[in-house]
Amino acid sequence: MSFRRSAAIMLRQFYLMRGSAARVVPLFAWVGVDIVLWGFMSRYLNALTAAGLNFVPTLLGAVLLWDFFTRVMQGVTMTFFEDVWSRNFLNLFASPLRISEYLAGLVMSSIVTSLVGLVFMLIMASGAFGLSFLSYGVVLIPALLVLFLFGIALGIAATGMVLRLGPASEWFVWPIPALMAPFAAVYYPLTILPPWMRYLSRIIPPSYVFLNIRSVVSGGPVAWRLLAFAAGLALVYLFMASWFFSRMYRQGVRTGLIARYSSETLS
Repeated sequence: MSFRRSAAIMLRQFYLMRGSAARVVPLFAWVGVDIVLWGFMSRYLNALTAAGLNFVPTLLGAVLLWDFFTRVMQGVTMTFFEDVWSRNFLNLFASPLRISEYLAGLVMSSIVTSLVGLVFMLIMASGAFGLSFLSYGVVLIPALLVLFLFGIALGIAATGMVLRLGPASEWFVWPIPALMAPFAAVYYPLTILPPWMRYLSRIIPPSYVFLNIRSVVSGGPVAWRLLAFAAGLALVYLFMASWFFSRMYRQGVRTGLIARYSSETLS
């Protein structure tokens, strides 16, 4: 595996973003909208409830962590879609580039874009609403790690799905974080969910992250075993997603779907 080839994937994305403000603005725009919306919502809830309750670290903090997860996933998918939209995907694999090197390039691109978004979130949320991520303590580190690993896994799996169904199926990718949020219990505890939703929540690593975040904010202990289980589960999903992408690529090469790759391809 060549690091230089993987870095070239990331470098191409950098050149695309440097030459187009339309690719840079989304890194900050939607995050800014969420900070303003949920920040004022948190302040409003603080004004309605009894003194001593603070919804800023509970609600706004959870929203920003979920935005970080979304940025990680979209960092992978957007780099892939850039190659699809420019009809450059086949050109890449006409070179000596390996699947593992391409996936590593997607991950590296996601790391850079998600870190930029995270820094922007920290600055804006702390400056405008007084949110300090230091209030979460050391639990923040494994929480971000779990969200990052699962975001990468979900992004790779989504690209594999598009690789199998065709570029027009990219519209199946965008709503994935929104559809998963209720099961991850981002905005509320798991106990209010019906039993069948709780069963599904147990196989979603972010649910353990937000369970611990709410526990820390309320002064409770950190369930380290649950966080370790969530990290292991995210790693399993990451390996499964990488296998799925490789299988979809090889199947596309074997059946000839790769050669007919176009925006009209749906099967």
